[in-house]
Amino acid sequence: MQDIIVVLNAGSSSLKFTIYSGQGAKPVALYDGQIEGILTESCFKVKDGMGKVVAEKKWPAESPLDHEGAIEALFSWGRETLGNADSIKAVGHRVVHGGLQYTQPVLINDRILSDLARFNPLAPLHQPHNLAAIQIIRKRRPDMPQVACFDTSFHATIPAVAQAFALPRKITGKGVRRYGFHGLSYEYIASVLPDIDPEAASGRSVVAHLGNGASMCAMQGLKSVACTLGFTAVDGLVMGTRCGSLDPGVLLYLMDECGMTTRDLEKLVYKESGLLGVSEISSDMRTLLDSRDPRAVEAVDLFVYRINRELGALAASLGGLDALVFTGGIGENAAPIRERVCRSAEWLGLAFDTQANAVREPRISKEGSRVRAWVIPTDEELMIALHTRKVLSGGGF
Repeated sequence: MQDIIVVLNAGSSSLKFTIYSGQGAKPVALYDGQIEGILTESCFKVKDGMGKVVAEKKWPAESPLDHEGAIEALFSWGRETLGNADSIKAVGHRVVHGGLQYTQPVLINDRILSDLARFNPLAPLHQPHNLAAIQIIRKRRPDMPQVACFDTSFHATIPAVAQAFALPRKITGKGVRRYGFHGLSYEYIASVLPDIDPEAASGRSVVAHLGNGASMCAMQGLKSVACTLGFTAVDGLVMGTRCGSLDPGVLLYLMDECGMTTRDLEKLVYKESGLLGVSEISSDMRTLLDSRDPRAVEAVDLFVYRINRELGALAASLGGLDALVFTGGIGENAAPIRERVCRSAEWLGLAFDTQANAVREPRISKEGSRVRAWVIPTDEELMIALHTRKVLSGGGF
């Protein structure tokens, strides 16, 4: 009987999952899929390790799944497919915020769950839903070990000066500082970069995790020293629906002159801004790149401009640059975005290879380029599976 690890990434309207065999030197993905349209028109799809669709189901709009129903549907399918519910040994969760206290993956208990709920206001799009999935499973299977893996943990190495805001100490003393996010993605890139570019791994690299959520991380010797995301997951780059860096005076203006409440502002900066807000068309980069609408062009221009500006700042924080790595949905698949970023980075010593980029070669810089550019697919789920197995290693794994 296989030891199975289930990895969950629970969002507001979706439940993404990967099912791993926990045996062997490295966990092997047996199935992955997602349940989309939670609370609207729910759809369940699963693929096997070869990418073949092995299960699909839809629920009518008048009777959609809620989060508890989505987890029940997943575990019901798992029991039928795996043949023995006891083969599921643990569930690993992506949890966005671990605060100052949780800088390593942890086995969930009541106290830790209560602690993590305090960070809900810092990641309102993610944290409440991450924790809701844990609570649902605890109610259904109180004996099931569950491990929380944090997107903030990788950035615990950022120097204090790079974490600090210039605010009164009575405020910063409450934990108001830069945390950084997308840490599981950056941790995966750090784990494979030594085999791909040993010089960059021991030196200075910037990783661009570009997707609906987007950020960049400066690494010195594979350790995070700066990140574009800060106290919350709305800072830094332009994202699908998040605004990125914003003068706080804008928020004061909107409150004083437009009568907006804190909840109005939360909705604005998290859900109505970014590529969607600028383009007024879509938050999907594929749609915008295919559009000739001037608003779509402007949204893409702003997305690229912010990346280029942050790249310069991160390179400065490192004292130079050896490699630039693209990852995430846009970073891995949008060749025009990579090209524009790389061409704007020629001043850093990056000689761009047009042909390699067009066919998505792993290396998209020319031979002899002082700064190498790479496309490396990320695997946050594998990192969660590895962490889950490690946390439980004393329990028989």
